[in-house]
Amino acid sequence: MFQDTINLAAMADALNLSPDFRVLRRLVPRIPYAPSIGQEVRTGILLDTETTGLDHRKDEIIELGMVKFDYAHDGRIVGVRDVFSAFNEPSVPIPAEVTKITGITDEMVAGHRLDDAAVAAFVEDSVIAIAHNSSFDRKFVERYWPVFEHKAWACSMSEIDWRAHGFAGSQLGYLLNGAGFFHQAHRAVDDCHALLEVLDFTLPTTGAPALAVLLDTARRKTIRIWAEQSPFELKDSLKRRGYRWSDGTDGRPKSWYVDVGESAVDDELAFLKTEVYLRDVEPRLQTLTAFTRFSCRI
Repeated sequence: MFQDTINLAAMADALNLSPDFRVLRRLVPRIPYAPSIGQEVRTGILLDTETTGLDHRKDEIIELGMVKFDYAHDGRIVGVRDVFSAFNEPSVPIPAEVTKITGITDEMVAGHRLDDAAVAAFVEDSVIAIAHNSSFDRKFVERYWPVFEHKAWACSMSEIDWRAHGFAGSQLGYLLNGAGFFHQAHRAVDDCHALLEVLDFTLPTTGAPALAVLLDTARRKTIRIWAEQSPFELKDSLKRRGYRWSDGTDGRPKSWYVDVGESAVDDELAFLKTEVYLRDVEPRLQTLTAFTRFSCRI
């Protein structure tokens, strides 16, 4: 059996040398390591939640997965520190469509509770939390655990322009395939292990790990521009330009809005003045950083 494994590995390596083949390997989670004394690293958290629905105000977390990892100043992932995985029994039955997607049943979560102290202790020494849809996950975990309110956040789905780096999209499974792996999708900690390998993948366009690109983007300020009281008939034009709709919940305006880099603010204001309002306007602006971005508190 061992010899067969060696032969298969050699065959896979040989196929990878050919431009006519690509080999996907089953993702094997990394074994936690012990940092060397004096080694200069920072610690991050990869996080994923499975929930009973999409509304962070009323739906509940049924599974939390986290992978704590160390990374160097150049974005290279040094190793995995620790892993957290736990179920949580919600106050209502898990919807059938959620079970279909995640494989999580009422029987699997029965009697399980997330340990608030354990979650806080796991996260406390990290400098950044990363999810593959931080707009979703951050809102849920901040509702449960205040420790997440004080962390810098990054989103590996929206804060890397994957198409510019040769990928056709940003879906996690597709990105993992591009890094040469496949895995069991839609379980929280498995998706964290998958994201780790995606972020450690060296982008051919930069020669650096994807994590380096993500960290650079996350460190930059963005400006949220609110197109309040914009004409209804221009909603499609705003959507095409990347504006999203806020329904007025969480204390936010009921309005279209867009997030842009600081260098793009003048162009966006010019667009609103000349093509939306047809007059001089001073839209509401909000400055966002990694500490506030993706939070429902903003």
